[in-house]
Amino acid sequence: MQRGIQVPTAHVRQPPFTDQLPAPVFFRTERMPAHATYPVLRHAWGEFVYSYSGVTEVKAGNAHFIAPPHLGLWIAPEVEHTGFNHHEAVHCSVYIRRDLCHGMPDVSCAVMVTPLVRSILEHLRDLPDGTSNEPGRARLLRVLVDQLSVCRATGSFVPHSVNPELNTILQLLRDDPADNRTIIELAAMVNLTERTLMRRCQTELGMSLTEWRQRLRFVAALPMLRDGRSVESVAFDLGYASSSAFIAMFRRLTGSSPKRFVA
Repeated sequence: MQRGIQVPTAHVRQPPFTDQLPAPVFFRTERMPAHATYPVLRHAWGEFVYSYSGVTEVKAGNAHFIAPPHLGLWIAPEVEHTGFNHHEAVHCSVYIRRDLCHGMPDVSCAVMVTPLVRSILEHLRDLPDGTSNEPGRARLLRVLVDQLSVCRATGSFVPHSVNPELNTILQLLRDDPADNRTIIELAAMVNLTERTLMRRCQTELGMSLTEWRQRLRFVAALPMLRDGRSVESVAFDLGYASSSAFIAMFRRLTGSSPKRFVA
């Protein structure tokens, strides 16, 4: 999602290379300490970033993307970008030579990874050091690129819309994530039917309004939890009737409870 952001600078991490890829597809993992960042980069190859744990953030062009665990980010070739995190995180980067990016989106975006892609990424993470040049690993990386090209792109974890009616509703919810008005009530605000609003959400956002709301609340919850707020108080402040409903949402999006995720 786009917004003003203060990029942490306590730990500046340098990329392993800047001018030329060592292989057509190159994979590496990085454990980022709290308050770490990369310098602003622009390179001729594409880059896929995936969070194993913690929240990875990327500013690419004018867009700001947030990647909780199990969400990927695609950075198109020649796009100026920087990555950073406020708390410790572990992520991987898959660098893809430009001529192999033909199946990937032309613009930077969030990517909803499939179970197969997730399994490949976890397998690559767990391979011992010194296997980077093995033929089997190279073949697996080419399979990974093929599979990435069919993953659904979402534009952003909390996507925007240029549709006037839908954007009015989204802005209302951004201003107050705890707003619990029903889809029927929100649709009536902009003179739409419930069915029309639901259809526009799928077309413009690539997801239901319920899913979009949950993602918005997840992003809103992160700074509150980082500040030491209790799960119960954050849940109530975001419009949940109980902390258990909030925890269920959190587990669905991250695979972890709020306390464990922040810890």
